[in-house]
Amino acid sequence: MSSVSHDFSEQAAPTGAADQLLGESAAMQAVHRLIERVGPTEAGVLLTGESGSGKELAARSIHACSHRRGAPFVAINCGAVPAGLIEAELFGYTEKGAGAALRTHAGVFERAQGGTVFLDQVTEMPLDMQTRLLRVLETKKFYRVGAHAELTADVRVIASTNRCPLQAVQSGQLREDLLYRLAAFPVALPPLRSRGDDVQLLAEHFLSELNALRRTQKRLSALARMTLKQHTWPGNVRELKNCIERAFILGDSVLELAPLLPGVTEGAAGGDRDRLSIRVGSRIYDMERSLIEATLDYFKGNKRRAATALGCSLKTLYNKLNGYSQSQECANS
Repeated sequence: MSSVSHDFSEQAAPTGAADQLLGESAAMQAVHRLIERVGPTEAGVLLTGESGSGKELAARSIHACSHRRGAPFVAINCGAVPAGLIEAELFGYTEKGAGAALRTHAGVFERAQGGTVFLDQVTEMPLDMQTRLLRVLETKKFYRVGAHAELTADVRVIASTNRCPLQAVQSGQLREDLLYRLAAFPVALPPLRSRGDDVQLLAEHFLSELNALRRTQKRLSALARMTLKQHTWPGNVRELKNCIERAFILGDSVLELAPLLPGVTEGAAGGDRDRLSIRVGSRIYDMERSLIEATLDYFKGNKRRAATALGCSLKTLYNKLNGYSQSQECANS
């Protein structure tokens, strides 16, 4: 029997892993508070949210807040494992090898002993497997496929789905009793489009990581920052991260995003090259910075021409730019 090792990941959560679930918006602060509450408990958690909204990162954060944080965190995508192999992947198997020898494979529950099992996309698990999983959750006991020795499941289970759990029950995709077993403590991850300035925060974080890795000092253009605010990000944080990575690869010192996003044009992001669109309600600081950087982009970095166009002295322009640089360094530290 062959395993499907690429459908799960296993590691001990590093210290401070909870800090990696970035977000300062009210929606994410509410999520942080829930994680801080449930993390130290043994309660089962069901994470819901759109694809790419950070459910696995939230699961790792819960693990990092628990007394199990020194033990393995093992994740498996229930929708990516063929139906005929998922029981072996979850609980392991024993089979005869050459001669009388027995070969054993430890499943996810066995490898996560003392730690946390993350069942990603649990609503995609076959119904007969849901029945077996429910019994394991109730009894804390399981058998390897092909074996007779009973094993103990000393694990905490966190599950996730990008479907509405109640609709999944109504459509027959999820057992109702399993839902109530898994969702002792539900946590909903908000979509990126409802997280306000978190989009800018995350984009700068991803860019800072790439700059540190490649020893560069690339930055987002003013138009790119407008694109960050105006795009709806249907792929959520995953789409944002991929977009920043593509822009980093393609860009030189200043990165543009609009050409990389389907349905977004430079005009939608910020108007023509000699125009800048400002959203009503933007902070004066943000408007001024966007105007200054867009003007610099327009004059291809020529500060003297930009200062003349802006009606300020060259010294004032340098002071403004130094202030933005120091602000960015503080944000990244």
